[in-house]
Amino acid sequence: MHEGAGTDAGLSRGSMAVAVVSTVVEWYDFTLYLYLSTVLARVFFGGGGAALATTLGGFAVAYLMRPLGAAVLGHYGDRHGRRPVMLVSMTLMTAAMLATAFLPTYGQVGAAAGWLLLLLRCVMGFSVGAEYTGVVAYLLEGARAHQRGLVTSFAAMASEVGALLAAGVSALTVSTMDTAELDAWGWRIPFLVGAALAGGVLLARSTMQESPDFEQQRASGTVPRNPLRDVLVLHRGGVARGFAISALGSITYYVGIIYVPTFLTGAGTMGEAQALRLSTAAALVVILVTPMVGALSDRVGRKPVLLLLCGCAALLPGTMFALMAGGSPGHALAGALVLAAVGGGVSAVGAVATAELFPGEGRLSGLALGATAATALFGGLTPYLAQLLTEQTGSPYVPGAMIAVVALSVLPVLLAVPETRPRQAAN
Repeated sequence: MHEGAGTDAGLSRGSMAVAVVSTVVEWYDFTLYLYLSTVLARVFFGGGGAALATTLGGFAVAYLMRPLGAAVLGHYGDRHGRRPVMLVSMTLMTAAMLATAFLPTYGQVGAAAGWLLLLLRCVMGFSVGAEYTGVVAYLLEGARAHQRGLVTSFAAMASEVGALLAAGVSALTVSTMDTAELDAWGWRIPFLVGAALAGGVLLARSTMQESPDFEQQRASGTVPRNPLRDVLVLHRGGVARGFAISALGSITYYVGIIYVPTFLTGAGTMGEAQALRLSTAAALVVILVTPMVGALSDRVGRKPVLLLLCGCAALLPGTMFALMAGGSPGHALAGALVLAAVGGGVSAVGAVATAELFPGEGRLSGLALGATAATALFGGLTPYLAQLLTEQTGSPYVPGAMIAVVALSVLPVLLAVPETRPRQAAN
């Protein structure tokens, strides 16, 4: 437990609000690719089952850039402050989204279109790698000790608002155009919206305060010279625990929530527009659940909440995916909402639990080596793997089984992890 993170004075409400809103934009930009995966498969890779697998594979490859971005920009943030690193990451994100909106298509330049899309996704992955961890650290360090779980959960909640916005804009775009219009130019609209949102947040970030924890480090002369090395030497246990917690959070989110529209479309349960509307309902559940779970972790501790959610992740997903594949819209909705509640809960408590594993000196680097590395493997790769295994086996149980295997593997780590909630939060 590291009680030195954060101050009772906290950050101004304006700075906290900008940090939260920026996470909305970040996740809109990044999840938009998955929500439009079936459309992008036609536009950039020529269409067909192999094109969809290639599109999801491109997402996975770009996701591997997240740990690199988190390590490079996290090191910079631990040396120079949270505010400057969040400005750099949002600048890269704005540029990548705008460039994506103006890319040529497969029909115009052939296979080069797919390579250009992949290149820009790599830039996006690099910037997002530091973005989410930077915001989590910023909120944790600016929150009062007894509210860290609740305040830090706003990052997870806001990310789902961004995913909801992405699903809503995608659904609106897909449902109001025929396929010819959508493939010709309509797919560009959601990316232009994202670029505009990111540019607006970039301007707002220029008004943010620096983290009070980092200001204290600067005043006391404790800013680390080599935070990556220090974390590897002094906090290897924290890195391993953060990896495990984030692995559970990533697979419950990316397979249990984000992959669901692709699963439903591929199973023939729903069309593209209907599946995206269902994702909107699932996003609303996550938004409601996330702050409640964050507040609960402030009252009873991070560990008991994580253990409960890990048990749910081991027991429920297999049944929920089978239910969704059954063909009934009502069953599909029920399964998606249950999975959303589990994934949202893990994201909420996982954000504060992983950040509290490290002291302020090196927190971004610690999150980069642990949490972000796990997200790259269990977030970026798992939708592609779930699609591949489901196609090969023909079994609707595969995605749920993947979640259950990770949950059972993480459970021993959670049983041994120390409680990180500050003592004063329990009083």
